[in-house]
Amino acid sequence: MAVSMQSASPALDTHLESTNVRAMSIATVLFFMWGFLTCLNDILIPHLKSIFELGFAQAMMVQFAFFSSYFVFAQPAGKVVEWIGYKRTMVAGLLVMAAGALLFVPAASIASFELFLGALIVLAAGITALQVAANPYVANLGPARTASSRLNLSQAFNSLGTTVAPFFGAAVILSSSTLAPGKLHSLSAAALQTYRTEQASTVRIPYTGIALALILLAIAIAVVKLPSMSFTQDIRPGELDTTSTHDSIWHHPQLLLAAGAIFLYVGAEVAIGSFLVNYLSLPEIGNLSERAAAHLVSYYWFGAMIGRFAGSAILTRVRASRLLALVALIAAALVVTTMLTLGSLAVWSVILVGLFNSVMFPSIFTIGLEGLGPLTSKGSSLMVMAIVGGAVLPVAQGLLADRFGVHHAFILPVLCYLYIAAFGLTRKASPLTATTS
Repeated sequence: MAVSMQSASPALDTHLESTNVRAMSIATVLFFMWGFLTCLNDILIPHLKSIFELGFAQAMMVQFAFFSSYFVFAQPAGKVVEWIGYKRTMVAGLLVMAAGALLFVPAASIASFELFLGALIVLAAGITALQVAANPYVANLGPARTASSRLNLSQAFNSLGTTVAPFFGAAVILSSSTLAPGKLHSLSAAALQTYRTEQASTVRIPYTGIALALILLAIAIAVVKLPSMSFTQDIRPGELDTTSTHDSIWHHPQLLLAAGAIFLYVGAEVAIGSFLVNYLSLPEIGNLSERAAAHLVSYYWFGAMIGRFAGSAILTRVRASRLLALVALIAAALVVTTMLTLGSLAVWSVILVGLFNSVMFPSIFTIGLEGLGPLTSKGSSLMVMAIVGGAVLPVAQGLLADRFGVHHAFILPVLCYLYIAAFGLTRKASPLTATTS
């Protein structure tokens, strides 16, 4: 039997006594969509790298543009939640995402790498609004003691989106044949621009279809009745909570350490995923074509999906911090293995990292929110801002890859996983709930 240990006013306890199935079902669709769109970047990177003849660090500007939006727009998104509530913020986020997807059409028409980056920023701004609203919303759609389990279940559908996206991208984005760099250099300026426009045009139809799907989803959510939540405060650095003159998010070390863990986890996961197509194409690793390598990227994200479905059940029985430490140590060991080996062992050790990434984000997120009470939305915004790790670390790994090679650049994710393991090992049991038999 779960016994609440929270002494705050009941008005501040927004958790429902039982999980709202309809609201959870809608939320899982949102998690699927942003997972699908985020993972398409893993296919865009090698595609744009080839079209525009980019180095690894330059190609990683795709992730920098995308994930920087989390840092820039998380604070305004928290304010939007305060103004219009969680449901309307989700609808607004979907419409902004649709606008970003539509911007891929002019970007492809003029073959502009800069315009592609601009479209990704707009797309990610909408996803940021969804993240700020949906993560704490799902965490509070049922009993507090099962918050990690609900987030893992939703993240499993997020991983379903990331599993499907590489197959989709390989079929519709990497479908055309590309010229070798040597042949590109022999083309005239006009012929080169024509070639780039033809290659870039493969994104127009898929992203137009995605935009239409996002608009329809926004309309569907707008007309469905969902349970309301009362904690709608945004993050204002340095500001004290309105219910107390002595509390703010900066007084909660666990939240700040969790934000650091989110920064490193997202950075490691995105960096690995971003490099997989090029890494698996290396002769000494997988010696695969880009399309074949893209299919293997799906296995990386499929592992994350399986792990999250399993984690949803495991976290009802195992403390999130203990499981987090274990999977982070295993992930670090797998990345070290791929660095020290070649061929099939190097391929499958890096693919398996996805399985152990699976429970990290929801576990870190719920650990960070423990004990925040009315500061929950501010804490959520801070951790969503920390997703900027997905912008910074892939570029850092790209710089390492350009200088030392892709193989050696994987040392960066190893260091990230070691921090996450240390974070999990030093966390205490939740102060909000206690379980007695």
